[in-house]
Amino acid sequence: MLPSEIFKRFHNQHIIIVGDVMIDRYLMGSVSRISPEAPVPVVLHQSTEDRLGGAANVALNIQALGGVPLLCSVVGNDPDGRKLMAEILPNNGVSNAGIMLSKTRKTTLKTRVLGNFQQMLRIDSEDTHNLNEEDSAQLLQRLVQLLESYPVEAIVLQDYNKGVLTDGLIPAILALAKSKGIFTAVDPKKTNFFAYKGVDLFKPNLKEVRESSPFPIVTTLESLENAANFLSEKLENKFTMLTLSEKGLFLKGNSKGDLYPTITRSIADVSGAGDTVISIATMALAAGIDLPLVAQLSNLAGGQVCESPGVVPVNLRLLEAELTNSTLASPESYDA
Repeated sequence: MLPSEIFKRFHNQHIIIVGDVMIDRYLMGSVSRISPEAPVPVVLHQSTEDRLGGAANVALNIQALGGVPLLCSVVGNDPDGRKLMAEILPNNGVSNAGIMLSKTRKTTLKTRVLGNFQQMLRIDSEDTHNLNEEDSAQLLQRLVQLLESYPVEAIVLQDYNKGVLTDGLIPAILALAKSKGIFTAVDPKKTNFFAYKGVDLFKPNLKEVRESSPFPIVTTLESLENAANFLSEKLENKFTMLTLSEKGLFLKGNSKGDLYPTITRSIADVSGAGDTVISIATMALAAGIDLPLVAQLSNLAGGQVCESPGVVPVNLRLLEAELTNSTLASPESYDA
């Protein structure tokens, strides 16, 4: 299949993203001296940039791949939340129809101070308590409205342990998707790691699997296969993708899984790579792409965004060029 034919399958896919939406704020400047007050650099502030982060970065990746992202989340009814709704989302071409403003929590804001293009400090402002019952019920209703309004092909649950995805809301979302025959995928975190029973694609990273497994896991095919079998027994998921940083990823479907190595790259910043991988893997699986090609696309896309500083979405033109020039990983160990 030609790369252009693959990406045609992504065009106009409507994907709902439910999870923790954030603002990534960058304070950028130059450093030429050390403060006389303390042994710290003095940053001469030159510019401020607000970017979409967390689940909203998944939306940007879906959009960059040719899909239509539909964010569904709760942020604070505060200046940052109102700016997100009125400026940041519209300026990025992302709908705010599924976003709620809540008086009971603050908008997650990650402020990074960069001096001479190097990150020097990060300041987080956030609430991490679970949504209350009223906000949870209203968020589920927003999800229902999106499902009734658009031809949705998949739902991504993007969990950053900030409280939007609760142990009560998660099964309700999965049951709703199952009743409508909609593909589901999750990028989990430790708190609700085993709450996603019945999800189609389960995509943790190696650290998260190690923290949640009762046995040690190493990056051998046998060990990763055992980990995937353990997860599928607990969750009854169809696909397991374990991301392994510079070693690539492991992907398993109904039969034996396989390890897919990544190519060597110059890494600038790994932030947001998981958002990119869950985005392209979800779209590819929802489009019926074979697993070896799903792994290839995920490795290439995730690696690409690591070459740029800060949180950035995938570049479709560069991805198509890389796919054209790459060799497809062997599908021999996967039996469809």
